Amino acid sequence: MHATPHGNRRLSAALLGTALCCTGALAQHAPPGVQTDGSVTTSVATIPYSTYASPQARAFFPQMLAAGSKAPPLSAPIAQSRDFYDRLNSARAARMEKLYPVTTHRETVAGVGTDVVLPAQGIAVANRHRVLINLHGGAFLWGAHSGALVESIPIASLGRIKVISVDYRQGPEHVFPAASEDVEAVYRALLKHYPAKNIGIYGCSAGGVLTGEAVARIIAKKLPVPGAIGTFCGSVSELAGDSTYIAPILNGEPSPAGPLKLADLPYFKDARTSDPLVFPANSPALLAKFPPTLLITGTRDFTMSSVLHSQALLTAAGVDAELHVWDGMWHSFFSDPDMPESREAYAVMVSFFDRKLGH
Repeated sequence: MHATPHGNRRLSAALLGTALCCTGALAQHAPPGVQTDGSVTTSVATIPYSTYASPQARAFFPQMLAAGSKAPPLSAPIAQSRDFYDRLNSARAARMEKLYPVTTHRETVAGVGTDVVLPAQGIAVANRHRVLINLHGGAFLWGAHSGALVESIPIASLGRIKVISVDYRQGPEHVFPAASEDVEAVYRALLKHYPAKNIGIYGCSAGGVLTGEAVARIIAKKLPVPGAIGTFCGSVSELAGDSTYIAPILNGEPSPAGPLKLADLPYFKDARTSDPLVFPANSPALLAKFPPTLLITGTRDFTMSSVLHSQALLTAAGVDAELHVWDGMWHSFFSDPDMPESREAYAVMVSFFDRKLGH
């Protein structure tokens, strides 16, 4: 999820690059102000990297920022950005498959393209009548297929469960509610084969936002709600709060002049930000109908404040909302499979859906 506030500023390349794209193989030099030990030097202070984070995360942090600095600006042709992220995500997905064996294939469901990921060791007996829908990240601009595999492979393998990732329509070619319509179509098709209580939906970044939007649409269409959902690195609220200012500084970037806004993304052109189908946070009555929700973020994620706010609103609405925050972690940190924090996040995801989905 990345925005161009007021239409004339773009999110810095280093921060942009943290969403489903980073790989140490591309890193050569950390950005100015970021030391090899992960500490960040600003005009007023030197901020050390978290002592609670793993040694692997400390070593990877400067590399992650360096790799992210190579991302094309949002003003670049969309094909250039999609190619950049696809190359990086494809490399990560290949690494993941060595750690988490799966089989994958593409399948059209209700006229919508999907990537189906199955555990190589077979679906667990307890999960034969369960399925997960993944909604990939990528600013509602990129992330299809390779980014979807990055989010689906560990969960399918560790959870021994079928994961269907939706290749939903994105901007700039399409605008809201195209993606929600695609998720609804896939969900309706799955309802013919699975009880709603046995279906889970989850996504990271833009996919976390879309998960909230899709559930809001499901409720509006009077369909049975899924058994559980996961909104990671993005949830039911617009981006705002401390993290939109502080996270860039912690990641070695200057603080933006104003909060990054999801509403400035091309996908949300002409969408009403007051619409609960855009931001479910606008309607406590709607949130009260949400299923159990898992929220995940990190203290260096620019979306952290919105995720915390989303959890507070869901809890106030009476929803079973479970929040996990990792210190020192950046946006979509678990897209790198080698860090202990990523493995911890996968375990939390698998456990949550196993506990909350029906049988």
